[in-house]
Amino acid sequence: MRSELLELTGMLAETRGRLLMQQRILEDVIAGLAEESPKKRLGRQEFFLKNSATSDEQVKKLKEKTSELESQQREKIAELLQVKKFKEGLERLRAEAKIQFIKEAERLEQKELDETATVSFARNMIQAEDN
Repeated sequence: MRSELLELTGMLAETRGRLLMQQRILEDVIAGLAEESPKKRLGRQEFFLKNSATSDEQVKKLKEKTSELESQQREKIAELLQVKKFKEGLERLRAEAKIQFIKEAERLEQKELDETATVSFARNMIQAEDN
């Protein structure tokens, strides 16, 4: 899951980079048009406006993809956190089960020692009475 999240984050970073680059190119073209003389600017401005629909569509698609990837990233993070909590819960249950097992083993061992001591004491008492 972590590798999927890492891959998704990489794709998101790449898409954001392409989006920023596309926006920067448009800003540079607009700034370049503003600096040119009015005679040259009209022709280039007309060309830019004809192609701006394509550029706007590319920017729109990149924004949609970025939004989609961000949503997927949030979902993966939520899944990863859920798995992490589940794993921590299992580890806690394992630790508790181990402690219970050790306590039970110690209790049984103590019971066996008590029984052995009782049997030994009873034998000693019987032997003492026989003598």
